[in-house]
Amino acid sequence: MDNAGGKDKGRPCIESVVPRAAIPGGEISILGSGLMENGHSRPVVRFGDQPASLVLSSASRLIVRVPEGVTTDDLTVGVGATVSAPAAVVVGVTVAQNLHPVANPALDSAGNIFSTFSGSRGQKVTTSVYKIDLNGVMHPFLDGVMNATGLAFDRDGQLYISSRMEGSIYKVTPDGERTIYAEGMGVATGIAFDGSGNLYVGDRTGTIFKIGADRQIFVFATIEPSVAAFHLAFGPDGHLYVTGPTTSSFDQVLRISPAGEVQSFYRGLGRPQGLAFDVEGNLYVAASVAGRRGIVRLTSDAQADLAVSGLNIVGLAFGRGGSMIVATNDSLVELRMGIEGMPLLK
Repeated sequence: MDNAGGKDKGRPCIESVVPRAAIPGGEISILGSGLMENGHSRPVVRFGDQPASLVLSSASRLIVRVPEGVTTDDLTVGVGATVSAPAAVVVGVTVAQNLHPVANPALDSAGNIFSTFSGSRGQKVTTSVYKIDLNGVMHPFLDGVMNATGLAFDRDGQLYISSRMEGSIYKVTPDGERTIYAEGMGVATGIAFDGSGNLYVGDRTGTIFKIGADRQIFVFATIEPSVAAFHLAFGPDGHLYVTGPTTSSFDQVLRISPAGEVQSFYRGLGRPQGLAFDVEGNLYVAASVAGRRGIVRLTSDAQADLAVSGLNIVGLAFGRGGSMIVATNDSLVELRMGIEGMPLLK
C-alpha cells in the first residue's frame, strides 16, 4: 500500500499497512519511515479524526489497535507538527449486535443475513435465528431450535440449521416454517452442500455425515474429534474442507475428496473455525496464524497470510458488492473488502 505523497523530508511516510483490513479491536502494523521523531517523540495514529491506541512504536514500524466507531478508511501518522499522507485501510462496521454466533452467518439470494443466538449447551433462548434485512434491521426469524449452530442454504433458497444439542438438522422455508430434515447426527455442528445437493454434517465427536437428496444417511469420513465444533465448506475443486479446534495449538485445515479420503491441506492455525472460499479459490478461515488473530487467507497452494485482524471471530460469509460479513461471538461486522465469494456449487 504505497504512500501517494512520497517520502517528503521530515514527514512520516506510510509504505504499507498489514493487514489492510481489521474489525474494531484488531491490531494492524504500519510500516514506513520517519514514524518517530528522532526515535523519541510518540507518534499519533488517527483514523480520520479518531485516535488509535499505540501498542508498539519505532521509526519504521508501528502497531496500533483499531478503535470503535471508525467511519473512514483513511489512516494517518502524525509526528510532531507533521502528518503523513493518508493510507487506505478497510475497517469493519458493526451491522448487528446482541447475537451469539458459533459458526458462519449465511446469506440468502437477496442478500439478507442470517445468524444464530446459539446459547450455552441446553440453554433455551427466545429466538434461535435472526434475519438482518437489506436495510440493516434485525428481525427474529426462528425460535425453538436448541443450540442452533450451523447454517446453510440450498439451491432452492431453503435454510438448513443444525442443533448440536438435539443432533438434528432442520429445514426452514423463507417464511420461517420448519421441519426436521435429519436426526441422529451426534453433536451436529457445521453443515455444507455439495454441487449435487447432498448435505454434509459435522458431528464434532469425529464423524462427517453425508445426507443424500433422498435423505439416506452415510458416514462420509471420520476425523479427529474437536473440542468445540467442525466447520465445513466446499471448495471449487469439489473437495470438502473442514476445520475444528482440537487440544493442539497447531491445528490444520483438512481436505476430504469426494471419495471420503482425508488429507491435510494446511497445518499451523490456532483455533480454526468458520471458513469460506472466494471466486479465485482462496480459502478464508477464522483463526490465528503466527500469533495474529483474525481471518487467515490460504491460497490454493496453501500459502497463508492474515487478511483481516480481529479478536473473537468465529466465522464469515461473503455478501453483495464484495463485502465480507464477519461473525464475532456477539455481533456481525461488515467489511468492504472488494472480494467476491464463491457461489453455491452447481
